[in-house]
Amino acid sequence: MKGNKAAKLSLFAITWPIFIEILLHMLMGNADTLMLSQYSDHSVAAVGLTNQLLSIVIVMFGFVATGASVVIAQAVGAKLEKTAAEVAVVSIVANLLFGLLLSGALLIWGDVFLKWMNTPSELMEEASIYLLIVGGFSFIQSVIMTIGAAIRSYGFTKDAMYVTIGMNILNVIGNYLFIFGAFGFPVLGVEGVAISTSFSRFLGLVVILYLLFKRSSIPLPFDKSFKLFPLHIKSVLKIGLPAAGEHLSYSGSQMVITFFITLLGTTALTTKVYTFNIMMFIFLFAVAIGQGTQILIGHMIGAKSYDSAYKTCLKSQTYAMIISFLMAGVASLFAKPLLSIFTDNPEIIKEGTILLYLTLLLEPGRSFNLVIISSLRAAGDVKFPVVMGVISMWGVSVTLAYLLGIIFDLGLAGIWLAFIADEWLRGLFMLSRWRKRKWQNKFMVRSAEATA
Repeated sequence: MKGNKAAKLSLFAITWPIFIEILLHMLMGNADTLMLSQYSDHSVAAVGLTNQLLSIVIVMFGFVATGASVVIAQAVGAKLEKTAAEVAVVSIVANLLFGLLLSGALLIWGDVFLKWMNTPSELMEEASIYLLIVGGFSFIQSVIMTIGAAIRSYGFTKDAMYVTIGMNILNVIGNYLFIFGAFGFPVLGVEGVAISTSFSRFLGLVVILYLLFKRSSIPLPFDKSFKLFPLHIKSVLKIGLPAAGEHLSYSGSQMVITFFITLLGTTALTTKVYTFNIMMFIFLFAVAIGQGTQILIGHMIGAKSYDSAYKTCLKSQTYAMIISFLMAGVASLFAKPLLSIFTDNPEIIKEGTILLYLTLLLEPGRSFNLVIISSLRAAGDVKFPVVMGVISMWGVSVTLAYLLGIIFDLGLAGIWLAFIADEWLRGLFMLSRWRKRKWQNKFMVRSAEATA
């Protein structure tokens, strides 16, 4: 890439485009939800349930993208430009092949997966259509994620942001055409939303591929990608697989908890979808800070600036925790008006308001995991977060969700209390791990340059 840009950037400078990008990704999902809410609450529930399954697929795509981002950042910090380019190419090809495999699985066994999730019969048809289209083309997202991770690791965080802006504009236009039948377009509801989502992603892929080649200061060795696999894929997977294990554990636990929510009825499921859509705008600040911090710490680890890395993580965590609490406070104050954007159902608004009050406790705890786990990953310390995550997500979150939400009949409020216990327990363990500094000296880059 043209220059070691990230090394010259502050946390704010590298994070704000990531924040905008994540915000726009969330807006894309919320645009689907908001526009579909004018069409049917059942359609909202169908898409929300299907996206729970698709989130697991995205997590599986993420293990290569995450590994690539860390290894590339460390290589850039160590001034190993050729190695960084090779890792980018290997990662893109690997994730394309993996994406095609998972897309095929969703096309063939999509309905089976939906039945495993205990999808209500009244939602099955629309959920199946959405999964067929968006899931079948999900390999496009796998390549976008990998290229975006590579570009961001060099510090060009604005590029991915611009692509996301374009994708969102196209998605909203497509939704408008297919949901409301504007300009003579057929009213397709969920099917139209799925077509709009997939088409906007395809055009986004074309643009981000162009940016990848434009930003590269050396020829990208795609013709040698399979020869380079043995050299680089191990380092990528050494970071990516444990990170994916952690995210997959989280998504799996969320699927089980979603199953518990289906036992409470379609209204509870819809409440969860609307409330979570609002909550995403609260924790996106911590997500962006975590991702920006990961890039900076990757560079610092590559340059062996361990003290700077240590201080950067703790400073970022402080910012994330304060902002998360303040945003949760704003959401709780305006809970009813925010929920009323999506629905006029008084039962959904009442229950959703209680859940947003509980975010005052939930989101500060979540910020620890979003920032410190990203920092540990950037340093190459990936096993501890996975082990602790599995123990807490399943032993605390899932177990308490069932006990409080179902057995003790506290409903969604009980399930939110389980989330709070899980996030704070894991977060405090992550903080302790970072302060012990066991993450030092875990340089991940393997290349001829490093030994030359």
